Amino acid sequence: MCSTLLPILEQKAGRLLLNGYPTGVEVCDAMVHGGPYPATSDARGTSVGSLAIDRFLRPVCYQNCPDELLPDALKNGNPLGILRLVDGVNTREGVEM
Repeated sequence: MCSTLLPILEQKAGRLLLNGYPTGVEVCDAMVHGGPYPATSDARGTSVGSLAIDRFLRPVCYQNCPDELLPDALKNGNPLGILRLVDGVNTREGVEM
């Protein structure tokens, strides 16, 4: 089972944890490893915090995708109530198209 599932999860997850404990590292601006030498060899990247999003991101574009086929987090009606930036304003409201 694990030998079948592991290759699939490797393509989808940033960390696979088997029989262990998570690090407790949060993806937020305050959590950053790295900095000037000798703390890291390259201060432009980090393995944790919000900068890690850029490092490990696999962007997906949903061009001309109907709203009903989008993930809930991207739907115009915002069914998850996610705080989003719309026309320069933070809002949890849906967007009418």
